[in-house]
Amino acid sequence: MIVGEGSHRYEWVEGWGALPDGRTYGYTHGVVEDKQGRIYIHNASKNSMYVFDPEGKPIVSWGGAYASGAHGLHYSVEDGVEYFYLSTTNQRTVVKCTLDGKAVWTIGTPPRPDLYDSDGKLFAPTETAVGPNGVVYVADGYGQPWVHTYDAKSGAYKSSFGGPGSGEGQLSNCHGIMIDKRGKEPLVLVSDRGNSRLQYFTLDGKFVKITGVGIVRKPCTTIQFNDEIYIPDLHSRLTILDKNDQLICHVGERHEGWKLEGWPNIKPEWRHVGSFTSPHGLHVDKKGNIFVVEWINDGRVTKLKRV
Repeated sequence: MIVGEGSHRYEWVEGWGALPDGRTYGYTHGVVEDKQGRIYIHNASKNSMYVFDPEGKPIVSWGGAYASGAHGLHYSVEDGVEYFYLSTTNQRTVVKCTLDGKAVWTIGTPPRPDLYDSDGKLFAPTETAVGPNGVVYVADGYGQPWVHTYDAKSGAYKSSFGGPGSGEGQLSNCHGIMIDKRGKEPLVLVSDRGNSRLQYFTLDGKFVKITGVGIVRKPCTTIQFNDEIYIPDLHSRLTILDKNDQLICHVGERHEGWKLEGWPNIKPEWRHVGSFTSPHGLHVDKKGNIFVVEWINDGRVTKLKRV
């Protein structure tokens, strides 16, 4: 089956990344690729990280410590060394680790007693991004709607920006975060999911602009490929924007899929080839192929092969 339109057409490869007998995904949350072309799937199961070769054959798995809270997965190359930044919602931590899961440092609740307390105002990070300035940006998507910054080498806290609301620079469920390198200066791009929009900030946290209004529904994150932005929209489609953040196309849209009974954990027979119900993360490889993971209790991984 071919999905998409115009110059963005894809062959739908259902079931890419099938697991060996006896293994199952939990909620599939993140997907990235390393220098060797291996694909990593981050999911909420006792094997929270599954590693595949480029053809979808499983290689190894690890990550039992993150079984209940595996969420954001960010890949970063620093001084030639590859790292992951894992955001754990239940463990309420961000872990910088090697590609085989060895922790470099771990951070917990930010040192902001004005924002967090023992009465329910908890830290629940959903995604991170690493800037060219050596700063880690942490989106507290399920806790308090702030972005916190840390030193990438030491894990030391630096500052915070955002805060609750719907005005300029304010956030609601700031679920995803990315460094946008398309312009003259890099910017922090926040998926302001609760406000159904995207927001740009400078690297030091100053508000720049809002975009995506009326184009995105519930943007989980953003991925840059060349001068385009690819967005897994939790409300049942992928969205691709051009260099000016104008709509190129929606891909794999399922009409009101998020209204299906039991969503996102719909019956297996309701999962249709050619349409998504709850896209949560994606990766675009060098050939323009897209790997999509969906927020669903037993996971769903799909490859869209560019044609």
